[in-house]
Amino acid sequence: MRDLVKVYKALSDESRLRVLNLLLEGECCVCEVMQALEISQSKASRILSALYDVGFLKLRKDGLWSLYSFDWEGMDAHLKDILEATKRAFEGNKHMKMDRERLKTAERVGPGCVNKVRQTRLSPQTSQS
Repeated sequence: MRDLVKVYKALSDESRLRVLNLLLEGECCVCEVMQALEISQSKASRILSALYDVGFLKLRKDGLWSLYSFDWEGMDAHLKDILEATKRAFEGNKHMKMDRERLKTAERVGPGCVNKVRQTRLSPQTSQS
């Protein structure tokens, strides 16, 4: 059995809860999490790794992408119960809804996604011609 203290520690962070919220919409890669939550690649990777380590997530490789999703089949029953309760707590939360809306516009931009996302966030929005 996974250490229950680690599970609750993983859930005690707002950013990790926000990532769980995104994954309720479906499978995500690191660059999609980065874009939806407007966080760095290293932070997105650390969060996904922490959630994977406690047993919430599974990892699937698709070419150069690492895709994360809930591991409903391999997850212990008590973890499923905790996630279901957490999911209910997200209902009606405007911040969680905004994150899910941003996820809809996030793109899997390829192997250079980290650099492309960083450039998009740092460059001016429009060019003046």
